[in-house]
Amino acid sequence: MVMKKYSLALHGGAGTILKNQMNPDLEEQYKKALNEALKCGMDILDKGGSALHAVEEVVVTLEDCPLFNAGKGSVFTHEGHHEMDAAIMSGTDLNAGAVCLVRRIKNPVRLAKLVMDSSPHVLLAGSGAEAFARSHGMEWIDEKYFYTEQRFKQLQNALEENKISLDHDHSSERKFGTVGAVAFDTQGQLAAATSTGGMTNKRWGRIGDSPIPGAGTYANNESCAVSCTGTGELFMRSVAAFQVHALMKYAGLNLFEACFKVVHEILPSIEGDGGLIAIDNKGEICLDFNTEGMYRAFGNSDGSIGIEIYQR
Repeated sequence: MVMKKYSLALHGGAGTILKNQMNPDLEEQYKKALNEALKCGMDILDKGGSALHAVEEVVVTLEDCPLFNAGKGSVFTHEGHHEMDAAIMSGTDLNAGAVCLVRRIKNPVRLAKLVMDSSPHVLLAGSGAEAFARSHGMEWIDEKYFYTEQRFKQLQNALEENKISLDHDHSSERKFGTVGAVAFDTQGQLAAATSTGGMTNKRWGRIGDSPIPGAGTYANNESCAVSCTGTGELFMRSVAAFQVHALMKYAGLNLFEACFKVVHEILPSIEGDGGLIAIDNKGEICLDFNTEGMYRAFGNSDGSIGIEIYQR
C-alpha cells in the first residue's frame, strides 16, 4: 500500500537573526520549540488528520511558547496592553476566519477558527471578537498571563526611543514577530494559519497583515497555502500571500518561482522585509525570506525534516 503524501511547514518570525548574536542556550530553546510544534502537526497529518486541524494545533503550540511574538509571548502596546491578531484559512472552500485586537484570548488562532466555523463573518475585531468568544464559552484569560519580562523591557526601550518596534531587543535589530503554519494533508487539501502579537509600542489599534486573508495568510487547493512574516503594512500593500497564488495560477510559475518573485522582487521594490512559508498542491515546500534569518521548520511523509534559524 502506497502511503499518501503530506507536508508541513511552520515559522516563528523573520528578521535580523544572526548566529553571532545568539547564545547557544537560547538557540537550543528556539530549536526545541520549533521541533515541538513540528512534531505536533506531523503527528496529526501522519494519522490522516486534516491540514486545517494541523495548522491550528501547530500555531496553538507556538502561541503557548513565550519565545515567539504571539499568544503568551506577545509584545506590549504603547498603553501597556497586548493586542493579538490571527487568521486561519482552508484551501478546500476558501473559508476563512480571523480576529484582531483581542486581549484576553489565550489562543487567538482558536478564536479565528471559531469565527470561521460558527459565524457568517471572516474578521472580527476587539471587544466584538471577545464578546463572540464569550458567547461560545471560550476560555477567558487574565491579561497577566501574557506578561513576560523580556517583552516589558522591549516596551521600555521603545518608549525611551519614542518609536514603534518590530519585536526587537536593540535598535539595530529588526525581528518580525509572527508565527504561522501551512499544511498539505493526505486528502490533498491545503490550509494556512498565522498569529501575532503585533508591534512593540504600537498605537491606535494598528493591525498588520497576519489576520488579513490574501495579505499575510492564504490557502487555495488550486495552488498553494502561504503564511507570511514581515513588515505588515508592506505585505498588505503588495497582497503578498495572494500574489504567490496568482503568480502560480495566472502566470504559470511554480511554487519556488512565485515565492522568489514575491520575496525578492515585489516586496523589496517597496522596501518590504521578511519572508514566508508555502506549500503547493503537490506537497512541495518553500521557505523563503530576504532577511538574515527566519525561525522555521518543515517535514513531510518522505521523512524529510528540517529545523533552521539562519540564512544558509
